[in-house]
This record gives sequence, structure tokens and C-alpha cells, in this order.
Amino acid sequence: MDSRTNVEVLILGKVYTLSGYESEEYLQKIASYINNKMAEYNKIDSFKKLSMDYQSVLMQVNLADDYFKAKKQVDVLEEEIKAKEKELYDLKHELISYQIKMENMEKTVKNLNSDLNENAKKIIRLETELQESRKNS
Repeated sequence: MDSRTNVEVLILGKVYTLSGYESEEYLQKIASYINNKMAEYNKIDSFKKLSMDYQSVLMQVNLADDYFKAKKQVDVLEEEIKAKEKELYDLKHELISYQIKMENMEKTVKNLNSDLNENAKKIIRLETELQESRKNS
């Protein structure tokens, strides 16, 4: 198992120590995301007028909203991948089926060509026999 990472991050002007199994860069990215979200909401006058508790709850609600929207997008993409995988499987199966049919048709053509050659030889032999029988008669 990977070692635990402890990293100091700056969130909303305060230093916090985040700890986890993720990389330092990832934990810094999380802190940056929170800071950017808060900066986005601090541009809204009505948000700044709310108490810190309300701001915190509103921030949590918006982070949860971002999470569920991202999760929904992942679910949609996973369903698309499953559909594409099924389509690919079906196409491969169809390709194999056509390859088998083509091999069978090639065998049939080969057999028919062989029969045609044999029949052509018979015709030549019979014509030769006919000509010889006419000469002898």
C-alpha cells in the first residue's frame, strides 16, 4: 500500500494539513479547487452578506452538486462505453460469421471450378471420341 501523504495547504487564507494516500499535487489541487469556488462565490454580493455558517453550507451544497453532476456524466460515459463495447462485440461476431461464409463460398467456388475443369475435359474427350467414331464410320 502507498505511504500516507501529509501536506500543508492554504484554504481560504488558513493553513491546513491534509493527510491521505494521494499525491501532494492532488491534495494541493483539491485546496485550489475550494479556493477557486470560494472566490467565485465571493464575487456575489448576496453570498458575502450571508453568515459564515450559511456560506459554509452553501459551499458544501455546491461542491456536492459538482460531485453529483460529474458522477452523472461518468455514469453516462460508462453506459456509452458499454454500448460501444457491445456494438464492437456484435460487429466482431458478424465479421467472423462473414469470414466463415466467405471461406465456405471460396471452397464452393474451388469445387465448382474443379468440376468445371473435369466437365471441360469430358467434353473434349467426348468430342474427340465423336470425331473418331465419325471417321471410323
